[in-house]
Amino acid sequence: MNQYEKPESPAVNAVSPSPPADATDCDVLIIGGGINGCGIARDLAGRGWRVMLCEKDDLASHTSSSSTKLIHGGLRYLEYYEFALVRKALQEREVLLKSAPHIMWPLRFVMPHDPSTRPAWMIRIGLFLYDHLAKREVLPGSRGIDLRTHVAGKPLKPLFKRGFVYSDGWVDDARLVLLTAIDARARGAEVLTRTRCTSAQRAAEGWTATLEGPGGTRTVRARAVVNAAGPWAESFLRGVAHSAHGESMATKSLRLVKGSHLVVKRLFEHDHAYIFQSPDKRIIFAIPYQDDFTLIGTTDIELQGDDPGAAKIGNDEIVYLCEQVSRYFEKPLTPADVVWTYSGVRPLLDDASGDPSAVTRDYLLESNTAGAPLLSVWGGKITTFRKLAEDAADEVGQMLGQDRAQRPAWTDGAFLAGGDLSAWIGPHVKGARPDAEFERFVAAVQARYPWLDAKLARRLARAYGARIEELIGDATAMDDMGAAVAPGLHERELRFMQAREWVQTGDDALWRRSKLGLHYTSEQRAAVDAWLQVHPQH
Repeated sequence: MNQYEKPESPAVNAVSPSPPADATDCDVLIIGGGINGCGIARDLAGRGWRVMLCEKDDLASHTSSSSTKLIHGGLRYLEYYEFALVRKALQEREVLLKSAPHIMWPLRFVMPHDPSTRPAWMIRIGLFLYDHLAKREVLPGSRGIDLRTHVAGKPLKPLFKRGFVYSDGWVDDARLVLLTAIDARARGAEVLTRTRCTSAQRAAEGWTATLEGPGGTRTVRARAVVNAAGPWAESFLRGVAHSAHGESMATKSLRLVKGSHLVVKRLFEHDHAYIFQSPDKRIIFAIPYQDDFTLIGTTDIELQGDDPGAAKIGNDEIVYLCEQVSRYFEKPLTPADVVWTYSGVRPLLDDASGDPSAVTRDYLLESNTAGAPLLSVWGGKITTFRKLAEDAADEVGQMLGQDRAQRPAWTDGAFLAGGDLSAWIGPHVKGARPDAEFERFVAAVQARYPWLDAKLARRLARAYGARIEELIGDATAMDDMGAAVAPGLHERELRFMQAREWVQTGDDALWRRSKLGLHYTSEQRAAVDAWLQVHPQH
């Protein structure tokens, strides 16, 4: 056994785990390893429930790694009068930013004013509501700016003279899912990747599920099932879950909306992001990304076909995003500038809206107690995942006979894996900005490991937070990190990813656990994949 194969010790739960029940392997079986499934697994495990989660692919393989990577209230939702959703999301921003300052941080957004889209008075009202719908401790409010003198005006066309700036947050979405799953596992949950639920048979006393994974077929008995399959939530109920009497358990329809993004070489030097208004009333973000790049998105297009996993950007989307950004930047953007694209499918509740952009991003939790408990998660957005998980855990507990008073909520104020930096920088100071605390953490990492290259030290601090100590282990020099499989990626880190982060392939390591794939050549990416295949985790 190598130094990374020792399992993490479960954290102390507020409630002791349920005693084993006759003929059950777990209290709750969760289908889906995206942000909602992992969030629910974490919350339930922290309340002492016996939890198992299965994901048919890698963690965050689909929607949860294909977002615009923002922790935000959703400024544009105010136009659709989604005040409750915006307030809920705004309340969650700072809760999340404080929980994992290594993968989330505040970001200022610049909106150049284009009078042909929305009048200035409407924007001012919207930003006033955005500032005041929920309490802010660390995020500064909005204000008007003169783009002729502000740093953000430099790359813009001269016709944009005035604008507005406001605050939201940035998140590494795939690592957010990962850290949530790590915390769930540390609290006792069993997390199974590349494991498909092929059948879930319901009876009065519980569920019997068939799981197919790398180790073969497994039968699992659970007291309750949570359907958090995202774009596959409806098809799970129609084709996989079976009631005792054979009737369909699907009562809702999903509207699958594709959102696509472009990544191009860096378009500006400052650290602000842009939010651009389009003539069709949509908004487009241009966001600093991975130091050397700019992330641009997103689109809202009805998914064609019945396989959400096959969603890819269309040429028309590439042209659209380039055209909309080129309306604002002095230097035009063309499809030839694109270095990477990705597309995700948003599983939105079908509300018969003609405009995909107008479909609500709020979530609905649907309980079904006509037999063993079933909870289905419909919709949702990454910013509200913690609250969704808390509500879901309350509902599942109630269906299993123990309410919130007996198994209380606990995640508000709790850190995600690696997010507690106090051992490195001292206790959190109320009102301190998470990004400032992270910079102090980076300095502490460099002081403790002076032999680490500064760029590598920062990347590892970003990725692992306080878990960097587990990664570095007894290494005292770069030679102890093992051979460099690709620039800046050493064997010790890959073994850590395998043992602690469910990594099996190059795509897992380079596109979800990190975005190093953006910085590597095809040969370097192939070398990482080959190393993982030659050195499988046992």
